[in-house]
Amino acid sequence: MLFPLIGLILGIVAGIMLPINIPISYAPYISIAVLAALDSVFGGLRALGEGYFNVNIFITGFFANALLAGFLAFLGDKLGIPIYMAAIFAFGVRIFQNLAIIRREMLDRIFKKG
Repeated sequence: MLFPLIGLILGIVAGIMLPINIPISYAPYISIAVLAALDSVFGGLRALGEGYFNVNIFITGFFANALLAGFLAFLGDKLGIPIYMAAIFAFGVRIFQNLAIIRREMLDRIFKKG
């Protein structure tokens, strides 16, 4: 549990300290890829809390979700169809579901110990 927290802190610090400029034309692809990556992170936290976390599944899912979401946004852009909207909806719903489950588990642990 300590390593993911250290990785999160290092990632946030690196993101703040390193001046990375993304061209505006890539913004839709990067944003949907970040949303997909966040979905994987919250899914991993949920799996960790439920006791079935597997690092191989997490890593492959993290990169596969981000790459697939970015590719679908690119494909939709080339076809003139806003496919990224479906991905935003799907990942958004999954993120909120995972957060709700994580919150319930944390509250159960707090009030069962208290």
